[in-house]
Amino acid sequence: MNSLQKRIATIEQRNKRVEQDKAWETSTTRKLVIATLTYMTIVLFFLAASLPRPFINSLVPTAGYVLSTLSLPYLKKWWMQRQ
Repeated sequence: MNSLQKRIATIEQRNKRVEQDKAWETSTTRKLVIATLTYMTIVLFFLAASLPRPFINSLVPTAGYVLSTLSLPYLKKWWMQRQ
């Protein structure tokens, strides 16, 4: 019986990790961190390339990322209903 309890405990720990990973993948915090890092990376690239208005122009790809994270859950739900 002891080995069965250990197996159950192992499965429960794994399930908890999977739930936490899923929560992180869909969290607003993760999306904001990625958007911020995207913006900063593009600003640095635009500055290095001497492109005009790097702080304003870097908003375009960052906004594209944010919009994609907002629309994907709806598209996923639509797609799953049709499968």
